[in-house]
Amino acid sequence: MTIQQTVREQMKDAMRKREALRLEVLRGMLAAFTNELLTKRRKPQEELGDEDVLTVLKRLVKQRKDSAQQFTAGGRPELAEKEEKELLIIDKFLPKAMPREEIKVIALAKKAELGVADKSGLGKLIGAVMKECKGAADGGDVKAVVEEVLA
Repeated sequence: MTIQQTVREQMKDAMRKREALRLEVLRGMLAAFTNELLTKRRKPQEELGDEDVLTVLKRLVKQRKDSAQQFTAGGRPELAEKEEKELLIIDKFLPKAMPREEIKVIALAKKAELGVADKSGLGKLIGAVMKECKGAADGGDVKAVVEEVLA
């Protein structure tokens, strides 16, 4: 069963249980999948592959984190809390992030391979590590580990 099919099944379950927030988030996820299909000039009835679905979900997670941060800074904790609850629902569909120790091993190998010695090659090294991790690592973690390796 694909992630998109799982989302559909959970949406039906949320309807039966009358879970308003979960239903709203799942519907939003399906809408985002449809938008991605249209962006790729495919029919809305088609299904995205799991790789594309994960890309969309990561984008939604980033949006929720940014929104929660903005609401907190703007003195609206109730809205920030809602965004964080939505984030938890979306996060259940993402695979567990790669631990920092594994990222560090990859970063050290790429550093030697590319011959990066100082902070001037930071972007190049981050890009290489992200490519090697194939989306299994959080971008923020990769950046922190690479900065640590270059320090």
